[in-house]
Amino acid sequence: MSNIHQNRRSSFSSSTKSSLAKRQAPSSSENSVKPMAVMTKKRAPLSNITNQKNGSRLPNSSFDSVHCSNKSAKLKLAPTPPVCVNAGFSSNVLPLQKSVVPHKVASSPSKSDDGSVSMDETMSSSDSYKSPQVEYIDNDEVSAVVSIERKALSNLYITPTSETIGNYCSRDVLSDMKKMDKNQIVNIDSNNADPQLCATFACDIYKHLCASEAKKRPAVDYMERVQKDVNSSMRGILVDWLIEVSEEYRLVPETLYLTVNYIDRYLSGNVISRQKLQLLGVACMMIAAKYEEICAPQVEEFCYITDNTYLKDEVLDMESDVLNYLKFEMTAPTTKCFLRRFVRAAHGVHEAPLMQLECMANYIAELSLLEYTMLSHSPSLVAASAIFLAKYILDPTRRPWNSTLQHYTQYKAMELRGCVKDLQRLCSTAHGSTLPAVREKYSQHKYKFVAKKFCPSIIPQEFFNNS
Repeated sequence: MSNIHQNRRSSFSSSTKSSLAKRQAPSSSENSVKPMAVMTKKRAPLSNITNQKNGSRLPNSSFDSVHCSNKSAKLKLAPTPPVCVNAGFSSNVLPLQKSVVPHKVASSPSKSDDGSVSMDETMSSSDSYKSPQVEYIDNDEVSAVVSIERKALSNLYITPTSETIGNYCSRDVLSDMKKMDKNQIVNIDSNNADPQLCATFACDIYKHLCASEAKKRPAVDYMERVQKDVNSSMRGILVDWLIEVSEEYRLVPETLYLTVNYIDRYLSGNVISRQKLQLLGVACMMIAAKYEEICAPQVEEFCYITDNTYLKDEVLDMESDVLNYLKFEMTAPTTKCFLRRFVRAAHGVHEAPLMQLECMANYIAELSLLEYTMLSHSPSLVAASAIFLAKYILDPTRRPWNSTLQHYTQYKAMELRGCVKDLQRLCSTAHGSTLPAVREKYSQHKYKFVAKKFCPSIIPQEFFNNS
């Protein structure tokens, strides 16, 4: 095994300045992707990384981010048909000839004889989607529009959104917000102004995620039952390398979590050789990037990242195999999905600095990706346990769990004990691990150096008692 250590380290240290392909922004005149091997100096191959024990090392390097090129397009807008008034509406309607008049148009499209307009060559395709600003002629017509809208809402049985002052998530738990004590439940869905939070549907969304996470989970014993040539150590090396790849290409965290999910689900039913394990990893990351990223890396970049160990056709064939085996069911609840919600629940009581708590929880959750045995815990349980341990590390003197977290995670403190102990072991041994990608990632300033925080070896038993 010592030779394996040396071979792996020597292959990675042979070129410390070009460990991964640097993504170059394409010029406007080029539509095809240049081979990355021509653009950047080659480094030592990463083939058969699963034959080696230590994790790969990628030097810190900067690269130009790739932007999606905007292409001008011609767009024809058909003439607007006359408005048909439903006979069922008894209210007054706007006259067709003067209901609204254009107030301002961003550009001057040329008008054809048939009434359609075609976009000028200099116009951006995005400009064509902008609705022209309009102004109403008089107040009578405005009242007519309001009357029509009211009639439509009545016919469709659409009721306006009403704020729930006393209760929240009343479909699941009836909790009186007026009865406030030290174990109060904070309403984290009260901010309806931010559409990104989906406050109106948040309860339904996470209820669905909890119900569907069991359907998209890999087998917890596939290494012993299915695989013959690979083991859990090789899986850890692959995931450690993929974490470095995601950092180098600045992929969103959801891409990494989905990648590991696809790998484990595929390995749960398909025997694979160690020579193809890295090929499976890059194929799954390419699928996950297409699902999550705005500008996903090209297949040539994934080939180059393995120093062209695999051909483009091999990567595409493996991608097809994975998609067909998973039946194109790419949506899967991951630890990151639940962690986003649970961090908001933890922030509701403001017991720790917000950014530091979030970084610490993300650090603990990513450590769980390296460990094969963590598959025995559901993603929601890992996310809840990561919050518990993160709060305890940042403030060991206070009880990490409370009624708010119990309500939104649907886990009692006692139910977290086993998973928290496993995560605590990973944090305690992270500094001596041969897979340092996560630790080095979260030892940076942008992640608040949370990987350098001391993890206590003992958690008081009373913290797991249900309050």
